[in-house]
Amino acid sequence: MRKHSLRMLVGTSAFIAFSLFFNSCKKDMHSGDTTAQTEVVTPRAVNYQLIWNDEFDGTNVNTNNWNIDNGNPNVNHELEYYQAANATVTGGNLVITARQQSMGGQPYTSAKLSTYGKFSVTYGRIEARMKLPMVQGTWPAFWMLGNNINTGAGWPQCGEIDIMEHVNTSNNTLGTMHWNSGGHVQYGNSTTTTPGDFHVYAVEWDNSSIRWYVDNTLYVTGNIANNINNTGAFHLPFFIILNLAIGGDLPGSAVNTGALPTSMLVDYVRVYSLNTSSAPPIGQTITLKGPNNMYVSSENGTQAMTCNRPTPQGWEQFLVVDAGGGKVALQSMNKYVSSENGVNPITCNRATIQGWEQFNWISNSDGTISLQGNNGLFVSSENGTQPMTCNRTTIDGWEKFRVNQ
Repeated sequence: MRKHSLRMLVGTSAFIAFSLFFNSCKKDMHSGDTTAQTEVVTPRAVNYQLIWNDEFDGTNVNTNNWNIDNGNPNVNHELEYYQAANATVTGGNLVITARQQSMGGQPYTSAKLSTYGKFSVTYGRIEARMKLPMVQGTWPAFWMLGNNINTGAGWPQCGEIDIMEHVNTSNNTLGTMHWNSGGHVQYGNSTTTTPGDFHVYAVEWDNSSIRWYVDNTLYVTGNIANNINNTGAFHLPFFIILNLAIGGDLPGSAVNTGALPTSMLVDYVRVYSLNTSSAPPIGQTITLKGPNNMYVSSENGTQAMTCNRPTPQGWEQFLVVDAGGGKVALQSMNKYVSSENGVNPITCNRATIQGWEQFNWISNSDGTISLQGNNGLFVSSENGTQPMTCNRTTIDGWEKFRVNQ
């Protein structure tokens, strides 16, 4: 794992096979008080507001947003020398390129960018759309460190959030949190994807948890509520880092030099504030995701609605409309969702809002929402196996939906 230098502000940490090495000592991924790392179900009905971004649409790295490191980090036995020449902006992407090139006593060059001193954030959704190299010896990362690493806290006391790490040619990417609780502790997991293709890697971070996503699919949650297990570092400002390391403790010293140069591409980095509320987001366009991790579709009003779409397109987007009397209506493709009074599967084919098109928006204690028709019954996703209905007397799993996730 990575050890951090206050002078260089370099390195990153990783979770792999539920164990890591720190100062040559094997650390159990669940070391310390395991109640601090208990996965909690924390979906949210969330309003997103973009507060910072870099779309990499220019011709150079925007130095108002980013610092570019210079030198070797002197951690993890890494073999690269970071320099500005290896970070370019072209074709709408930040391109960080690793080369077999002797520089500063190292056999390889690469690049590392950070927002330290230029942008930091406490809580929010932090995401990047990235395409990663699939080359032995590479270690790309998208991660964050607490601002106070450079003002006396040190590491791991400052805290670290690894939004995405990838090692060598693996089909797994890693998400991990690191902090101090009587010594270094960490928690995280990995998920299978296709790192050589573009994917959106994100965390959603609030005062209760940190949640990791790939393409909006949640795969691990860390509990930080009430500073549990000394997780107070995660309630302070963090800055963002992008880098492509070569060699080191995780990828090893063997590098496929025949595959160099190789690059990590970043389409964008975006940071949103997360405004959670029990009130319905009137006037906003949302998506609804069932417990089967599929999206609700209006089916363009041509057939009964379903909850079986893996990605949200036009038919899976709904405008939340004030229907009066504290109720809402959902509009998609200029038509309104109807409960059909629970007699038939629900549809999205009504031109106007009448009784059957009005719903109570119910915020559940776990952050999900439910919809109650004017028949007093609840909308069910039917787990995506058949058309959706509005005929359930109680709210159970299939009657809960996540908003904008």
